[in-house]
Amino acid sequence: MENRRGDKIVEIEEYLDKLGKFVPGSLDEYVSDEKTKAACERYFEKVVEAVVDLAFFIIKEKGLRSPESSRESFEILAENRLISKELALSLGNAKSMRNWLAHQYGKVDDGKVFDAIRNEIVGDVEKLMEAVR
Repeated sequence: MENRRGDKIVEIEEYLDKLGKFVPGSLDEYVSDEKTKAACERYFEKVVEAVVDLAFFIIKEKGLRSPESSRESFEILAENRLISKELALSLGNAKSMRNWLAHQYGKVDDGKVFDAIRNEIVGDVEKLMEAVR
């Protein structure tokens, strides 16, 4: 299981690196370039899915109760003091945004997505990986 966790961390780092190469400096640049926007959204989705996988690995490894949803996996990590409640909430929100993007439930707020990609996901994921290392 340890090797799978390490492999997942490497995968997440690779996705974060690729995401970082596409993220523009401003919302205007993000919105005006469809290819950049699509690449950022796709790598955001990949990062979040890999983070959920990592959370499930940790839960299984530690013998914690099984989550009923991906979002709940972060809550379980927080309940067991592996991450903060704030980080669990933020990662849960990222999962919800990922679902919104992937399944196109309605109009996407480009400003919120750009803010999450530019200012939130990298720091949150780094906090998670630091906690599980």
